[in-house]
Amino acid sequence: MLSIFDFAREMTTLSIAVRMIAAFLCGGLIGLEREFKRRTAGFRTHILIALGACIAILTNLYLYQAMHLYTDISRLGAQVIAGIGFIGAGTIIVTKRRRVKGLTTAAGLWTAAIIGLACGAGFLECAILATAMVLLAEMLLVRLEYALNTKADDARFYLEYAKAETMEEILRLLREKKFTVSDLEITRSSGEENVPRFCAMLAVKATRKKLDEEFTQSLNELDDVIQVEEI
Repeated sequence: MLSIFDFAREMTTLSIAVRMIAAFLCGGLIGLEREFKRRTAGFRTHILIALGACIAILTNLYLYQAMHLYTDISRLGAQVIAGIGFIGAGTIIVTKRRRVKGLTTAAGLWTAAIIGLACGAGFLECAILATAMVLLAEMLLVRLEYALNTKADDARFYLEYAKAETMEEILRLLREKKFTVSDLEITRSSGEENVPRFCAMLAVKATRKKLDEEFTQSLNELDDVIQVEEI
């Protein structure tokens, strides 16, 4: 433990102010990165969550140390950790292409709440180090994540089309783009007014970049293709 922060572990007006300011700054730094990327929960949201968590644990410590109410001093903090899930869930969405977005923001909110608890408890060393590591993960490691995703070599698609011959066009398109089909399932169903409709589950091996920018658009441009979704 760093001796420079020893004063912040006491229940004095100065230490309480320092803990709350630390929670404000730590939450703000994490939220600033999210704000630059225009995510759902940004600068103010992270500040309020970190500050609220800090106040929760400070209140618990006050009840224990100042008012001598001998209760579980981690009780309010535990409720913060559990309750933050409701806010985090609000930032998670499933896109039109069945992709989940907002998980990183939700995880950041959860972590900001715990950093706020650490600040409220006077564990400033942990809070500062955790903030630095969160920023490292969100600002620098995102490049590594993107590089790994662009090298992903497998994706699954759900297709609906009107004519059986359309599958020949789809397979021709795959050969032109030098994609490999690893799995294919075709079923037939009845659409509106009992018009036959074909459904296919297609697994393709290709780089993520080509799949995003070329493949889906090309499929949608084919005649008689009704719907294309990546799953």
